Amino acid sequence: MSGFEVIRDPLWDNIRLEPAAVSAMDTAAFQRLRYVRQLGHAFLVYPGATHSRFEHALGTYHLARRALATLGERGHLAGVSEAEQLAVRLAALLHDLGHYPFSHALEEAGFPSHEAIGARRLAEGALGDVLRTLGGAPLITTIGEMIQGTSRSPLAGLVSGSLDLDKIDYLSRDARMCGVPYGTVDVDRLLASLVLVDGTGGTREVGVQEKGTSALESLLFAKYQMYRNVYWHHAVRSATCMFKHAVRAAVAVGAIDTASVADATDGSLSVRLLEHDATGLMRALLERRLHKRALDLPASEVPESLLDWLSSEPAALSQAEDRLAHELGLSPGGVLVDYPERSTMLSVDLPLLTRTGAIERLTDAGRAGQLGLPRIATELYRSARRLRIFTSEPRRLEAIPEMLMSER
Repeated sequence: MSGFEVIRDPLWDNIRLEPAAVSAMDTAAFQRLRYVRQLGHAFLVYPGATHSRFEHALGTYHLARRALATLGERGHLAGVSEAEQLAVRLAALLHDLGHYPFSHALEEAGFPSHEAIGARRLAEGALGDVLRTLGGAPLITTIGEMIQGTSRSPLAGLVSGSLDLDKIDYLSRDARMCGVPYGTVDVDRLLASLVLVDGTGGTREVGVQEKGTSALESLLFAKYQMYRNVYWHHAVRSATCMFKHAVRAAVAVGAIDTASVADATDGSLSVRLLEHDATGLMRALLERRLHKRALDLPASEVPESLLDWLSSEPAALSQAEDRLAHELGLSPGGVLVDYPERSTMLSVDLPLLTRTGAIERLTDAGRAGQLGLPRIATELYRSARRLRIFTSEPRRLEAIPEMLMSER
């Protein structure tokens, strides 16, 4: 193969794709991502949020090329084979290969992780043939480990970790497409600060220079702002909960299964659910008749006893929702409970190369005088997270229903 392709992107302008990336991109498995929205039902609140996993994947690949170029110019890639660098670039491109329709809603509903599905798809069909031609089974294994966060490669942190390029692209892209100022990240400074150093246990890993700590802080704060204002916006979460309940109802009657959902697009899954819409939730979503808030509490007012099961036991939650709907005189699906969980929202764990040449560790404890945001991460997380109960018809709840307090 020779030559390269250039794709115009609204965020990064020109994205240059090497022949290996073009071959992977031109497979059905990757082209499916054109029809999977990056932000699920957020377009019902932010009309511009119709961008796809396809363009996000290209952006992440673009950033991987830039990051490797920076590390190479510093001489930090000595001893890192071209095969391993190719694996990083392709892992960045293919990291969302197994993503379900409508963002992360189905994983919240109890479906298997999209990373595991994506790793499995690497060896299948035309894409598997392409990757075997490029590097055989070892390349497929390496990419799969990078996608799932289990790789021991010194470059694995570019694909999965505190500073992975996925975050840089999705925060920047989501903010741009939603038309909000919250996702501002000092991308150039952050990429220019990347280093490959000896980390914990003497293994080499991706870290950041001391001069890049303020840029890293901009990444963390952008993430907090986007969760608080976009990803966990009350109407976005209402739509997400409606979709999850509709899917669980369809699964319960055997109308859909995990395997078919993993192969679906936003459009094909919506059509399938509309055909089996016993709850009426999909029709309501299509017409933007969203459930309204009957209760909206900050995490600081939610008892610790509720912290685990509301977000980790979707089947039990569905049963509790329908019992509560019956108590309030509403039909099944008329009550939806939402308490999203992302405890690692602002977590940090990577090496810091100081101006003196010493290597320190940036963790959730922060670094005195350098990185203070992680030290207040718990409070920021609690301020972004809310317990909400949505109802199909106007209702007002003054407190958390007893059945939720006692449900296990």
